Amino acid sequence: QVQLVESGGGLVQTGGSLRLSCAASGRTGGIYAMGWFRQTPGKEREFVAAMKWKEGHKYYGDFVQGRFTISRDDAGNTGYLEMNNLRPEDAATYYCATNRFLGLSLYQVRSYEFWGQGTQVTVSS
Repeated sequence: QVQLVESGGGLVQTGGSLRLSCAASGRTGGIYAMGWFRQTPGKEREFVAAMKWKEGHKYYGDFVQGRFTISRDDAGNTGYLEMNNLRPEDAATYYCATNRFLGLSLYQVRSYEFWGQGTQVTVSS
């Protein structure tokens, strides 16, 4: 089991930046990938970014357009999502998630086993 706790959400103006963190505990040595998703009320959870934990390969949703960067610390216990040039449409609850298995699409919610509780991002226009 892996426990995930997000932090770093908040209120920011359009064009501003936030850095989300995802602290992992438990069996973190088995993490294959970490992903970030976001969700607004009434909509499905949307892929934002993912990173293969040991290899470092990174993947982004089309809407990111170079504004977000996913990363992790050297110890492999914390993941980050740096978000720049935020837009009102980026407002959502952001979730981090992990999986242990290769071969699954990192773009899909169903590929992830463990999820954090989410952190709210609000962008004022």
